[in-house]
Amino acid sequence: MASINQNAYSGALPNFRNLGILLRILLIANLIAVAAALAKTTGTRALWQEFVEISAVVQPLLILSLLVLAVLSDALRRLPYVLGVFAVIALELALTTALYYAGGTMLTESGSLERYWLLVALTTAALLAYLDLRGRALSPALPEARLQALQARIRPHFLYNSINAVLSLIRQDPRRAEAALEDMADLFRVVMADNRELAPLAREVELCRQYLGLEQLRLGGRLRVEWQVERMPRDAMVPPLVLQPLLENAVYHGIEPRLEPGAISISIYADEKTVHAVLRNPYQQPAGDHHAGNKMALANIRERLQLHFDAEASLTTKADDDTYQVHIVMPYVKSGEA
Repeated sequence: MASINQNAYSGALPNFRNLGILLRILLIANLIAVAAALAKTTGTRALWQEFVEISAVVQPLLILSLLVLAVLSDALRRLPYVLGVFAVIALELALTTALYYAGGTMLTESGSLERYWLLVALTTAALLAYLDLRGRALSPALPEARLQALQARIRPHFLYNSINAVLSLIRQDPRRAEAALEDMADLFRVVMADNRELAPLAREVELCRQYLGLEQLRLGGRLRVEWQVERMPRDAMVPPLVLQPLLENAVYHGIEPRLEPGAISISIYADEKTVHAVLRNPYQQPAGDHHAGNKMALANIRERLQLHFDAEASLTTKADDDTYQVHIVMPYVKSGEA
């Protein structure tokens, strides 16, 4: 098993084009503005008036800053972290200076340029410190530990069944048995690898085909697979093993309990900015804790989606009378943009 990287956090500046990062900056900056208004006045009406006056100064700088940071995000992230922090603060001070002289008497009468520099520098440093602490808290070490625990639980069950299926083929169809062993080797090579970096969606789908092919050796005609990948963006980058654990759940919870054949449907498509993966399998109301394993896989995948894509990715589930559906939405990221 791959060892857990205790130093997984790279210390880079955040991706200032990420929707979640932008929303957090907007929220925190406005909370600071509210706190400043509270410190200067009392009473609801006076508080609102003071907040509006502060916002008239803060909002133009905030919006301009977010636009400039989004444009320069790639260049800033390539800098060493400390140098990147100083670059962002210097950029904010330059924008503050430009707005101060362009803003007319509204800004000059509210305070000196040096006072604005101090406030902007302190606020920017506080925001960057918060985002850095958040990045460390979401470091891959914890999700990776949970992923490896999940994999350790899955592997013996799947490995035992797969070996038995291959053994049953050795005499009847040696070539097919050899191909199945090669698929098993590929699958476990990926499962045991260092899976912190994004990987091509085409490789993830190929891995899922290999996995389902092994399950079909065991389940035969009881397992039918329906692929809808004509609109799949093969170059999209996704977290490794984002689909395979869900398919394993689909087999275990949707196909194995049934006596009659059942179909697993995998639909993957993209629009201009997002990639969608929709997985469906037969569903029946769980007896006891049979479906408890679903929660661990789903929670783990949600964590990894959040780690890589923040608020721009989501995983939702839906169960009706006879179908269970998982819908994953991810930003369309290509190699080199991750």
